[in-house]
Amino acid sequence: MSKVKTLFLCQSCGANSPKWIGKCPSCGEWNTYVEEVVSTPKKGVHATVPAEGSGPRLLDEVNTLNLNRIDVGMNEFNRVLGGGLVPGSVVLIGGEPGIGKSTLILQFSLMLKDRKILYVSGEESLQQIKLRAQRLGMNSKDCLFLSETSLELILAHAEREKPEILIIDSIQTISTEQIESSPGSVVQVRECATAILRYAKKSHTAAFLIGHITKEGSLAGPKVLEHIVDTVIQFEGDTQNMYRILRAAKNRFGSTSELGIFEMRQTGLTEIPNPSEHLIPHGTDQVSGTAVASTIEGIRPFLIEIQALVSSAAYGTPQRSSTGFDLRRLNMLLAVLEKRAGFKLIAKDVFLNVAGGLRINDPATDLAVLVAVLSSSLDIPVGHQSCFSGEVGLTGEIRAVGRIDQRISEAARLGFRRIFIPSFSKGYDTGKLDIEVVKAARVEEVFRKLFR
Repeated sequence: MSKVKTLFLCQSCGANSPKWIGKCPSCGEWNTYVEEVVSTPKKGVHATVPAEGSGPRLLDEVNTLNLNRIDVGMNEFNRVLGGGLVPGSVVLIGGEPGIGKSTLILQFSLMLKDRKILYVSGEESLQQIKLRAQRLGMNSKDCLFLSETSLELILAHAEREKPEILIIDSIQTISTEQIESSPGSVVQVRECATAILRYAKKSHTAAFLIGHITKEGSLAGPKVLEHIVDTVIQFEGDTQNMYRILRAAKNRFGSTSELGIFEMRQTGLTEIPNPSEHLIPHGTDQVSGTAVASTIEGIRPFLIEIQALVSSAAYGTPQRSSTGFDLRRLNMLLAVLEKRAGFKLIAKDVFLNVAGGLRINDPATDLAVLVAVLSSSLDIPVGHQSCFSGEVGLTGEIRAVGRIDQRISEAARLGFRRIFIPSFSKGYDTGKLDIEVVKAARVEEVFRKLFR
């Protein structure tokens, strides 16, 4: 028999210690060590000779399985998955509470036809799931629901029903009887996820695991959870705004550069196949302090509106506030604006906002940020016919950005008449596009052409 002993495990990173300690030496978190019962295998046990056919083989000797991807019924979801759901794969979806993870999975489960699905919920009763389905206005005769937290019972039901897709909501609520610890602990999450992975690979059943996140925004549980699954998807967004972004942090069967955009409504999540039309202004009013940036998230180009408000500081220290844009980068751009362009904002409050509640990390939005700030400071509108794409350096130069052809094409498709790009941009052809391309090497050149 194996020998049973106790260890103290960090609930944040999985590090272990023979005794309780206040601060984890691995991740630096405080009060995360919890006593867990672990078993050590008996010494002296040697591996047996593998059965015939299970030894090492050449790739030419391996039979290829013709497993067609499963269309989940949502084009945005299919794009993030790499073209559809691969049978036998395990997908981990994480996000903040209330962001819509369970709604997304339930919606695609009820939408998918002619595919047997087993939906296991450890957080909600069947009555609660039915109320949510009624709110979505959807029903399905191919989706079975189970409210259970025991791993052994879940796998037993899966063996009997033989579903094509297995959904676990959430992995932190599932526990196995083989380990004497509470659900959600590092050991329980690791062992349950490993058991579900073995079942999925053995039966070629696609599995979805919904995971909680910590207050820092990372997935709760051991880091090995993200390593053993095939795909890790983050569901992002602000609960106060209606837009949600689905992006892949890891994908063994596709690209991690894709992202899907949804809109949260009363009847569930709605796909946004053309986000640019939702994120840019359509009014005819000329208002100062706005500029449109041509950005790329992953490999998908779209246009966003940058809003800025510059006013005299009411108190001694001017405020710098940013929503959806890195505050440290905003301070850097304001320093460039003062040093290189000569506009003094040291006694002004500066507020910046990315419309739609999105968070943008593309440095190509730098030029649009500076134009919006300067437009608000001078109280001169830029106009709805111009957009901007360019990274701004500390010397005031406008640096080249990637995929400039896609950015120009997206701006032309939405009816913009003029786009400002870096002078050293290459690899684009505007012969068939009805848009004026204005090149600029420094920010001063852009300001002279806009505010002359």
